[in-house]
Amino acid sequence: MRAVLPGKPKASLQAVCTAQWSGKRLIVYISGNALVILGGPHQLLQTIYHDDTQLLASVAIDKETGKIATCAGENILIYRPYGQNEDVLKWSLQFTSPIDLEDGTVSALSWGTSEELLVGSSALCLYQTNEEGTLIWRRKLSSPVASALFSPDSTLIASTAKYDRLVKLWRRLSYGSDDVRFDFSYLSHPSTVTSLQWRASSPNNQSSDDVLYTVCADNKVRVWALKDPHASQVLQLWAEIDIQASIQPRNLDSRSQNSARYVFFIDGKDFSSALEAGSRAAINAGKQNHALEHLNEIAERNPEICVVLDDYGHMSAWGLENIGSRARAPSDVFNFAHVENFNMLLTQTTVLRNECVRFFGFCTESPEMKYAVLVHHFDGRIVWLEGRIDEFFHPFPGKARLHLKSLWTGHEGSVKKIVRTASGTALISRTNDNEGIIWKQTPGKDGMALSRSSFVDSPEHIHRTWLLSNGDFAVNLHHHSISLWDTRGFEAKQIAWCGFKLEGKPLCLLELPRPDPAVPKRYLATMTSFLKGIVWEIRLPREGSMQTPEALASDSSLIKEYSSFDLNAAKEVTFVIPVDPAGSAPILAGFLDTFAQDLALSYTQGGVLQTWTAKVEAEGSVDWLMTSNIETGIDRPYLTSGSSTRKIALVNSLRNGLTIWDSRSGQLEFEKGYSSQEVIQDLDWTSTPDLQSILAVGFQHKVLVLAQIRYDYLDKGPAWAPIREIYIRESTPHAIGDSTWLGSGNLVIGAGTQLFVYDKLITSSDEMITDLSIPAHGHASVDIFDVVRLLNGPLPVYHPQFLAQCILSGKMLQVSKIVISLNKTLKFFDGDNLDSLLSIPAVEFFTRDEDIPPAHRKQKHSAYADFSDEEEPDSVTEELAATLNENLARYPVPYLSSQEQMHLADLVECVATAEKHRRSMDTNAMRYLLFVRQHLIRKAQGRRKEVNITWREIAWAFHSGSQDILVDLTSRHYQGRMLWEHAKESGMFMWMTDIDALRAQFETIARNEYTKTDEKNPIDCSLYYIALKKKTVLLGLWRMAAWNREQSSTQKFLSNNFQEHRWKTAALKNAYALLGKRRFEYAAAFFLLAGNLRDAVNICAQQMQDLQLAIAIARVYEGDKGLVLREILEDRVLPLAAFEGNRWLAMWAFWMLGRRDMAVRSLITPVYTLLDTPENPSQEARSYLATDPALVVLYKQLRDNSLQTLKGASEISPRAEWEFVMQTARLYDRMGCDLLALDLVRNWDFLQQPKDTLKPMAEIPDPRKMLRRRSSLVVDDLPSPRLHADKNSVAGKPPPTSAFQEPDASSLLDSFGF
Repeated sequence: MRAVLPGKPKASLQAVCTAQWSGKRLIVYISGNALVILGGPHQLLQTIYHDDTQLLASVAIDKETGKIATCAGENILIYRPYGQNEDVLKWSLQFTSPIDLEDGTVSALSWGTSEELLVGSSALCLYQTNEEGTLIWRRKLSSPVASALFSPDSTLIASTAKYDRLVKLWRRLSYGSDDVRFDFSYLSHPSTVTSLQWRASSPNNQSSDDVLYTVCADNKVRVWALKDPHASQVLQLWAEIDIQASIQPRNLDSRSQNSARYVFFIDGKDFSSALEAGSRAAINAGKQNHALEHLNEIAERNPEICVVLDDYGHMSAWGLENIGSRARAPSDVFNFAHVENFNMLLTQTTVLRNECVRFFGFCTESPEMKYAVLVHHFDGRIVWLEGRIDEFFHPFPGKARLHLKSLWTGHEGSVKKIVRTASGTALISRTNDNEGIIWKQTPGKDGMALSRSSFVDSPEHIHRTWLLSNGDFAVNLHHHSISLWDTRGFEAKQIAWCGFKLEGKPLCLLELPRPDPAVPKRYLATMTSFLKGIVWEIRLPREGSMQTPEALASDSSLIKEYSSFDLNAAKEVTFVIPVDPAGSAPILAGFLDTFAQDLALSYTQGGVLQTWTAKVEAEGSVDWLMTSNIETGIDRPYLTSGSSTRKIALVNSLRNGLTIWDSRSGQLEFEKGYSSQEVIQDLDWTSTPDLQSILAVGFQHKVLVLAQIRYDYLDKGPAWAPIREIYIRESTPHAIGDSTWLGSGNLVIGAGTQLFVYDKLITSSDEMITDLSIPAHGHASVDIFDVVRLLNGPLPVYHPQFLAQCILSGKMLQVSKIVISLNKTLKFFDGDNLDSLLSIPAVEFFTRDEDIPPAHRKQKHSAYADFSDEEEPDSVTEELAATLNENLARYPVPYLSSQEQMHLADLVECVATAEKHRRSMDTNAMRYLLFVRQHLIRKAQGRRKEVNITWREIAWAFHSGSQDILVDLTSRHYQGRMLWEHAKESGMFMWMTDIDALRAQFETIARNEYTKTDEKNPIDCSLYYIALKKKTVLLGLWRMAAWNREQSSTQKFLSNNFQEHRWKTAALKNAYALLGKRRFEYAAAFFLLAGNLRDAVNICAQQMQDLQLAIAIARVYEGDKGLVLREILEDRVLPLAAFEGNRWLAMWAFWMLGRRDMAVRSLITPVYTLLDTPENPSQEARSYLATDPALVVLYKQLRDNSLQTLKGASEISPRAEWEFVMQTARLYDRMGCDLLALDLVRNWDFLQQPKDTLKPMAEIPDPRKMLRRRSSLVVDDLPSPRLHADKNSVAGKPPPTSAFQEPDASSLLDSFGF
């Protein structure tokens, strides 16, 4: 935690107290209805909130027991410490004691010995607090007490009333709870007594040496002591110090001649202890310190020190020696220091407001024994100043005497809202009482500090707030007016006001981009739920202007209505909020288009998100544009927040579910559900300097920080990850009110009356950091911006994700070169950073392989030839892969986690295996083989969750011309014993296109299923042989199953002719009986035996949840043109693809249906838009995972494949294809593959659109003319015109007759693909 702003201290004499207890300095003060307990300048021990609406009045701490007493309304509350031995010091309520209502409000508390507590109000009461609050003495007073204090030995009580010139001195006559008696006498003063203080301790540890200091309105300090024990008064006046005359400034300026004086006392013991520590430090340093020698001479006289200050940095110090002596010598009261430029942070505001200031002095527990002074300003601050005692009284005027250690301030009420500037250098925190404090970020000695700049107290309810000019001005939106405030002073002044009328309640206040940044005019807008609003023009003084608030207030043109607007909302929106600037102010792009920065975000009850931007026109109008429209499918969202980096976070109605959306693509990037006890109530955005997003999710007592991480399509990893969790319950029991980010990366959390400022540094040992495998390089902490940069920045070329995407893009030459270069580098690796490009020119990654001359391809593999005499291999061999993997196991590679190094080793092994078969298979087969091998390796190592390969790999194999080799290699992997579970895992029966080879392989599966157990059960293979229509083989297997009790009946049953209706019915009865016994696979076999293919595949798809088996049986049983297979594809596969957003599956299904044009379109267009009866897509379909960047590779490959695919591509608008390519480039960028994004946009070929756009719509242009580059072969798979003519004839429309036309020569060449 960087700092704590614990709350505004109450402006009363007994709102702050401090004591040394159990070796620890404790400071306790009242802030609103909270009790703040601190253990040092930067240590908040506890905050205790009281449910009572009445504010606390006074507080006192017992230096003997550590108990804390406070009063709230009609009760006295006693808190007892616990946990000090376990280093978790806290206080718990011991008891509550009611007070007599006739005594009025408690104004004074003071602890005595033996846990006695003095309570002062209209009466003086003494309580014994050992177990419960027992009243042991009470005395009614004529006037309410202003101050009442026990003497250190508890034998005397000094009390005074408000505006009283008499101090009543109570002397204790008896002890014991049964009979407590006091008598009293008066200490008369010529004027009102303003302060009372007992000497902390006697120099000789004598309990009878009680000394009382009083400060009077006549600017004199009086010292009362026991001079004559036989006198009628207990204490007699021993000395007087004229504090007005003590300071005589040399400056004759009348402003420095004011009469304000401040006094505090330094205990003689503290003075001596601090000097001893200073002397030791001087001796150790070997330096002579004349000021220290002078103070040591004074300390030998054991004096008490009286320090007098004024507002202009003058200080006078007096020594009081031999206090209480009968005959006071003139030298017993002596002045030993007069210092100028003594800075105690007594501001001119304190002088002008005539605020009271209280001082508390003590020695710190540090080895240097520095002297600290707590200054309680009644304007709402407590300042901790600290310094060496010799520097404190050093006569040199320019000496730095006291240093600011901490400043405690804040709110008196609970923080409701925090709003920051766009740059994040200033913020305003507001309470429910319409009070706001403006804070500014300032650099400090120990880093960033947050200091109070101004205080806003509005008489009207503040609905929304916006800060301008880095917090120098504030705009408050009220229900029917808007006001402008000058916040450059300590107290903000309202300088302009403007009323307005709108239909509906104003929901937001946001700033619009300025047309001319040089003109000091700002434009603010509000909007209602009907999307109607008003824009105001606000004229601010130029930067550096010295105009006072009074002069500005006289100008009526500071704020005026600029324009009104109506966005014609189709539905009433639930809320409109400004988009979080996330570190950047609104910028005018020049054009009002979707590239402009988002300004506002609206959402409806149906979960529709809309983002808006605007442009201020010079003629008094404002143009608005909707930049995105996202249907999230989340009803009645509770909360949403948008970022200028085009990210939107949305909380569901139960407040325990979070989704994050990309507003540019409309895709879901993150979805997380939390427990019902974890209620989300706040969302805050920030971004790194390179515009990578960070989200703080606020719960009731914790904040979870989420950061962008790279997209991972291969492992389907999350796009966001938690990097930090902040718990505030240890510091305060109050729930979080609001939070916001500072521009520096610090997080400010408002809870109750307090603000907590958390550092941007994250501990390296944090569990979330270690889980993400972020390298800390030995540092104890890491910067949050560096963490996000490592999680979401560009990848080195040797990263497994980059290599995998290169393989998918067909860049096998580059992959081989990267692996060879990495192997060479690791041979001589000494632990230093690796070049992220491995010295490979970046241009090679976005150069087409066909553009590389063949003579240079071999040369490209030997970039390190100059460094070694050994010949490097031209390709990745198994020997090279083994060597590289040994080095990967030996060295930690920079920018790779241990898990990523394991993935890299797996990938290298797969590349070596694929290279061995490279000459015998095409690129798609290589892709399939690589990723299937990687899947199998990770599965064997227990690092793969999915049982089967994805439809992406199936699609590559489906479009491969080397399927026979893939079948052979896949079978070899399973040692020729492939079962159905293995076939399903490899997707073999989905990607095989040769129906004869498919049936042969299915028969192999049937044999292996039969022989997979020692008993060789025919039931295991029944479904497969019956699907192959080989009942005779199955019957033979049953003849050998003599051990099976079902042999005779099954053998007899299978011997029948199932072409007959009787035996079909019998087979169906058996099938239904088996269904009742939940023997689904065997039941499907009997349905097939009865010739009922449809029911058999339905059982596989529904009861067995095995869609692949259903498709395989349909293909084997009736071929790829069968009616049942078409029904499965149309009724099950395509709706499933639409629901899941699986474009790979949709492409395969359309291709199997013979709709190759639709297959191509499905790679670009969301699947649910292509179906006649689309299902509502799931959240999975809206996910970023539904748009795999490898889709663009397959799209480009299939687009030029045939006339049908060209026709499908021609039905895609150029705008849609351009957006698809740009979105894929952005996906590559989010994956850290920036080089591949550059390659895509640099080398993409768009289809040429027909030049003649005036042709009738019925005339479809020739798709072949759309190609920019003519491939070697384009398959003509369009339906024959003759077939169309026949269909028209059947429909009753005779085909039109036409005269013969001789074909053009070019069209003939086109028909052959030339």
